Amino acid sequence: MDANIQNATESGEHQPHFDIIAQKYAKHIETLFNESQSNRHAFEYMTKELANLALCNTPIKFLLQRDLSTLLKAKELANDPRDIAWLEKQIEVDNFDLYVVAVKDEKTYCFGCVQCKTSIRDRVSRDRELSSEAMRAFFGSISLVLDGTMLKTPKYIAMVNGGQTTFSENGWHGMYDLSNTIPCGRIYALDMDFAIIRDHALKAYKAWSEQRQWFTNKWSAED
Repeated sequence: MDANIQNATESGEHQPHFDIIAQKYAKHIETLFNESQSNRHAFEYMTKELANLALCNTPIKFLLQRDLSTLLKAKELANDPRDIAWLEKQIEVDNFDLYVVAVKDEKTYCFGCVQCKTSIRDRVSRDRELSSEAMRAFFGSISLVLDGTMLKTPKYIAMVNGGQTTFSENGWHGMYDLSNTIPCGRIYALDMDFAIIRDHALKAYKAWSEQRQWFTNKWSAED
């Protein structure tokens, strides 16, 4: 295991004043519920900020799409050419909202894709297909949801977890809900400290970097 990953996993250290900053964003949660498209972008930014606070002192970082695009244009990603071509395609058509990178031996690798949703609606079917494609390309794929009320229904539980005739395979490695959902399989309750995101991101990078051929949709951070 990478020494930085090992140390981060064991220490669980967070950036000073994390709670104060998280509370600042928590004040905006209620106003983001059921709001316009512009607030979806606010949620993306909030997700990036809180994830990176949780992941400080680790080699992992969440990036906005535009930031990954900058790295690609500058040829500063160390992924293989097949990965680069795939990532460029995703950015070209705005398939994902955030990306997850890690630095190892002064080289930056992208290993994960993130969807940020203010709510779960029928259009999530398209998001599920995009997520499945990412996992087939051996990237991590997760979704963060501000209002996961619909995740209590059998249809959406099956869309995430699979195991049914209509949705035989899981649609994401994990779906994280800020609206105090009851955890169910790959559906996780997400607190403002983003501790579960930190834990799962560290495990995902370890799996991606050490045994990527097994980093398929079947991989789970809970195994």
